[in-house]
Amino acid sequence: MSYYITSMLTNNYRFHGHGSLKYVFSKGDTYRSSHITLRTVPNKMRRQCRVSVVVSKKVHKSAVGRNRIRRRLYEIVRHETENIEGVHDIVLIVTSAEVRTAAPLELYRNVRELFIKSGLYKNTHHSGTIDLKE
Repeated sequence: MSYYITSMLTNNYRFHGHGSLKYVFSKGDTYRSSHITLRTVPNKMRRQCRVSVVVSKKVHKSAVGRNRIRRRLYEIVRHETENIEGVHDIVLIVTSAEVRTAAPLELYRNVRELFIKSGLYKNTHHSGTIDLKE
Protein backbone atom coordinates (compact mmCIF):
# COMPACT_ATOMS: atom_id res chain seq x y z
CA MET A 1 0.00 0.00 0.00
CA SER A 2 1.90 2.99 -1.22
CA TYR A 3 0.15 6.11 -2.35
CA TYR A 4 1.03 9.64 -1.55
CA ILE A 5 -1.23 11.92 0.43
CA THR A 6 -0.66 15.45 -0.76
CA SER A 7 -2.97 17.15 1.71
CA MET A 8 -6.05 16.27 3.67
CA LEU A 9 -9.52 17.70 3.32
CA THR A 10 -9.56 21.26 4.67
CA ASN A 11 -11.50 22.15 7.81
CA ASN A 12 -14.09 24.03 5.74
CA TYR A 13 -15.32 20.69 4.41
CA ARG A 14 -15.40 18.89 7.79
CA PHE A 15 -17.97 18.59 10.55
CA HIS A 16 -17.54 20.37 13.86
CA GLY A 17 -19.39 18.95 16.84
CA HIS A 18 -21.69 16.00 17.38
CA GLY A 19 -24.94 17.90 16.87
CA SER A 20 -24.48 18.00 13.11
CA LEU A 21 -23.75 14.29 13.00
CA LYS A 22 -26.90 13.54 15.00
CA TYR A 23 -28.97 15.38 12.40
CA VAL A 24 -27.45 13.41 9.53
CA PHE A 25 -27.94 10.12 11.40
CA SER A 26 -31.59 10.88 12.12
CA LYS A 27 -32.67 12.55 8.85
CA GLY A 28 -30.16 11.34 6.25
CA ASP A 29 -30.57 8.83 3.46
CA THR A 30 -28.46 5.68 3.78
CA TYR A 31 -26.52 3.85 1.07
CA ARG A 32 -24.47 0.75 1.79
CA SER A 33 -21.56 -1.08 0.22
CA SER A 34 -19.64 -4.07 1.53
CA HIS A 35 -17.24 -2.02 3.69
CA ILE A 36 -18.69 1.49 3.95
CA THR A 37 -22.08 3.05 4.70
CA LEU A 38 -22.83 6.53 3.36
CA ARG A 39 -25.37 8.84 4.98
CA THR A 40 -26.24 12.11 3.33
CA VAL A 41 -28.69 14.96 3.78
CA PRO A 42 -28.98 18.24 1.81
CA ASN A 43 -27.94 21.34 3.75
CA LYS A 44 -29.24 24.63 2.35
CA MET A 45 -27.75 26.62 5.22
CA ARG A 46 -24.17 26.21 3.95
CA ARG A 47 -22.21 27.11 0.83
CA GLN A 48 -20.16 23.92 0.59
CA CYS A 49 -20.40 20.25 1.48
CA ARG A 50 -19.27 18.88 4.81
CA VAL A 51 -17.82 15.41 5.23
CA SER A 52 -17.14 13.20 8.21
CA VAL A 53 -15.60 9.74 8.41
CA VAL A 54 -16.66 7.59 11.37
CA VAL A 55 -14.54 4.59 12.35
CA SER A 56 -15.65 2.68 15.44
CA LYS A 57 -13.40 0.87 17.88
CA LYS A 58 -15.29 -2.25 16.84
CA VAL A 59 -13.78 -1.86 13.37
CA HIS A 60 -10.19 -1.40 14.55
CA LYS A 61 -8.96 -1.36 18.15
CA SER A 62 -5.90 0.77 17.52
CA ALA A 63 -6.27 4.55 17.23
CA VAL A 64 -3.42 4.52 14.73
CA GLY A 65 -5.36 2.09 12.52
CA ARG A 66 -8.60 4.08 12.81
CA ASN A 67 -6.80 7.30 11.91
CA ARG A 68 -5.15 5.65 8.89
CA ILE A 69 -8.57 4.55 7.65
CA ARG A 70 -9.90 8.09 8.17
CA ARG A 71 -6.99 9.68 6.31
CA ARG A 72 -7.37 7.30 3.37
CA LEU A 73 -11.07 8.12 3.00
CA TYR A 74 -10.61 11.87 3.47
CA GLU A 75 -8.02 11.84 0.69
CA ILE A 76 -10.45 10.16 -1.70
CA VAL A 77 -13.25 12.56 -0.77
CA ARG A 78 -10.89 15.53 -1.22
CA HIS A 79 -10.53 14.61 -4.90
CA GLU A 80 -14.28 14.18 -5.32
CA THR A 81 -15.70 17.31 -3.61
CA GLU A 82 -15.56 19.37 -6.80
CA ASN A 83 -17.82 16.84 -8.54
CA ILE A 84 -20.59 16.89 -5.93
CA GLU A 85 -23.77 18.67 -6.97
CA GLY A 86 -25.43 20.90 -4.42
CA VAL A 87 -24.55 21.23 -0.76
CA HIS A 88 -24.78 18.11 1.38
CA ASP A 89 -23.68 16.85 4.74
CA ILE A 90 -22.00 13.50 4.11
CA VAL A 91 -20.99 10.88 6.66
CA LEU A 92 -18.94 7.84 5.66
CA ILE A 93 -19.23 5.09 8.26
CA VAL A 94 -16.62 2.35 8.00
CA THR A 95 -18.10 -1.07 8.79
CA SER A 96 -15.13 -3.32 8.01
CA ALA A 97 -11.45 -3.32 8.96
CA GLU A 98 -10.64 -4.40 5.40
CA VAL A 99 -10.73 -0.72 4.41
CA ARG A 100 -7.38 -0.29 6.17
CA THR A 101 -5.61 -2.76 3.87
CA ALA A 102 -7.72 -2.42 0.71
CA ALA A 103 -5.99 -1.39 -2.48
CA PRO A 104 -6.30 2.37 -3.05
CA LEU A 105 -8.02 1.96 -6.41
CA GLU A 106 -10.53 -0.52 -4.99
CA LEU A 107 -11.29 1.83 -2.10
CA TYR A 108 -11.69 4.76 -4.50
CA ARG A 109 -14.12 2.79 -6.65
CA ASN A 110 -16.09 1.77 -3.58
CA VAL A 111 -16.53 5.38 -2.41
CA ARG A 112 -17.27 6.56 -5.94
CA GLU A 113 -19.99 3.92 -6.37
CA LEU A 114 -21.61 5.09 -3.15
CA PHE A 115 -21.55 8.70 -4.36
CA ILE A 116 -23.12 7.68 -7.67
CA LYS A 117 -25.74 5.51 -5.94
CA SER A 118 -26.71 8.38 -3.66
CA GLY A 119 -26.98 10.89 -6.54
CA LEU A 120 -24.33 13.25 -5.18
CA TYR A 121 -22.49 13.68 -8.50
CA LYS A 122 -23.33 16.36 -11.04
CA ASN A 123 -23.96 13.59 -13.53
CA THR A 124 -23.95 9.85 -13.01
CA HIS A 125 -21.50 9.26 -15.86
CA HIS A 126 -18.68 10.86 -13.87
CA SER A 127 -15.36 9.53 -15.08
CA GLY A 128 -13.00 11.32 -12.73
CA THR A 129 -9.67 9.80 -11.84
CA ILE A 130 -7.50 9.88 -8.81
CA ASP A 131 -3.73 10.00 -8.97
CA LEU A 132 -2.61 6.78 -7.28
CA LYS A 133 0.98 5.67 -7.31
CA GLU A 134 1.29 1.95 -6.76
